[in-house]
Amino acid sequence: MIRGGYTDLPLHGGTVPKWLAERMRDLGGAIVETIIDEYGRSEVLSRLSDPYWFQALGCVLGMDWHSSGITTSVMGALKASLNSRLSSLGIYICGGRGRHSKQTPQEIEKLSSRLSLPGEELIKSSKLCAKVDNTAVQDGYQIYLHSFVLTIDGEWAVIQQGMNENNGYARRYHWHSKSIKSFFKNPHNAICGLPKGQILNLVDQRAVPAQEAITQLSKEKPIHIINELRSFSMPAHHDVRGYNVDLKKLGTALALTQDQDTRNFEDLILLKGLGPRTMQSLALVSEVIYGTASRFEDPARFSFAHGGKDGHPFPVPLKVYDETIAFLDKTIEKSKIQISDKRKALKALHEKALVQEKNFIPKKENFDKYVEKERRDSYKYGGKTVFGDAKPPSGQMCLF
Repeated sequence: MIRGGYTDLPLHGGTVPKWLAERMRDLGGAIVETIIDEYGRSEVLSRLSDPYWFQALGCVLGMDWHSSGITTSVMGALKASLNSRLSSLGIYICGGRGRHSKQTPQEIEKLSSRLSLPGEELIKSSKLCAKVDNTAVQDGYQIYLHSFVLTIDGEWAVIQQGMNENNGYARRYHWHSKSIKSFFKNPHNAICGLPKGQILNLVDQRAVPAQEAITQLSKEKPIHIINELRSFSMPAHHDVRGYNVDLKKLGTALALTQDQDTRNFEDLILLKGLGPRTMQSLALVSEVIYGTASRFEDPARFSFAHGGKDGHPFPVPLKVYDETIAFLDKTIEKSKIQISDKRKALKALHEKALVQEKNFIPKKENFDKYVEKERRDSYKYGGKTVFGDAKPPSGQMCLF
């Protein structure tokens, strides 16, 4: 994965409750550690710089599927999980939101000294990313969050977010050092999404004459307006609707865990004891770990792993969430000695989904029925939102 670019997201109010923040930290860390074990540290940065994968990660962690808060909460969760394990994982996150973003240079300097990395050069890169997206790309968004992800190898990625007070949206920008040839000539890997009008982009390849004119302090005001290529823009509605997801991919993941052939599949037999609902979550988590870039163009689909804190598409099933974390923790622990059977099973689950997806025919009417069922059964799995615990349907006694 080498895509990057920016994402438009509607603003949501409220904060992430402690019961979710702690689980996001644990599951996010387990997912990243598994990716490092499978593909290496560079792949983590490559994925973080892909706005689609980043959004999918936020969804599978239980955040509101299209909220601007995904950026803050995901980076906060990863920072809490990864920074304390720098010696074993080799990834550290500097900066953050508001006042934390201003501490980025000091954090980079301290870390660079510890790891014998070129601190001044890394600090300069951090500042240039912020300057380019805040000043050279004049799109009406003011940067308020800046996270600098650095590996012990000196490779880095930047995830930063700006706010537009006029349209009620936040915009997230993604950078990856591995793909940057120049900060002033198409530095973003890509721009993904729907057209949203015109902007002033002075780091576009076609704006080089304007850069030169500005440098030379020409009396003629340099204006070079270009059309945006593609932006990854999320809708304003909070509920997840059928057209927000790839029903074929989602339907396959849901049907896979109910399929008798899958339950008898040799490599998957170790997953059987977890039950169909947890297998459903693991099917989506396995895709976040093993899926290719083309699998993440409908991030909302991944909210069907652990729901969302605002209750969309359904309350966060804490019992299922905890089983998912426990399963990944066990795969990581055993893989330190050898490639564990559970790790093989997790990968096999994704591969099985790919095979079955080819012949799967989704039915649109099943989508609303499934969401309704998840909400109805939510109390069985310890369902919870920021508004409180999920309750059993009226007239039905809760036995849990």
